[in-house]
Amino acid sequence: MSGDGSWEIQEAVYAVLTASVPLKTYIGNPARLYDDAPPGADFPYLTLGQATVTDWSTSSDIGFEHRLTLHAWSRYGGRREVKEIMALVHDLLHDVNLTLTGHRLINFRFVFSDIFRDPDGRTSHGVMRYRAVTEPV
Repeated sequence: MSGDGSWEIQEAVYAVLTASVPLKTYIGNPARLYDDAPPGADFPYLTLGQATVTDWSTSSDIGFEHRLTLHAWSRYGGRREVKEIMALVHDLLHDVNLTLTGHRLINFRFVFSDIFRDPDGRTSHGVMRYRAVTEPV
């Protein structure tokens, strides 16, 4: 267990996303959800991106604010597939009630998303950012 709960959040998010049958219709079964995508990974897939933790403590309580970035990758031809994947991820994660070992989740909220074409000219790349607030138990 990490002192700030960041590993526990990553594990819980991974479990939610890889358990989703609708999401797996896009990213495969087993789900193609990676820390780092292996060379030659089949499209579409998701990757776990930057994770930032900041102290959110008060004078009486310890707390942490987490910013978790997810990336969706597609070569469908256009942005439709990556948008559909991102919509499923949003439905699964926004306001989700994650069970964390050693920490209590206060909230888990969607912050923003962006979609753009990668420099290779073939890959649609979606970026999603989520914010979580936790406190140790």
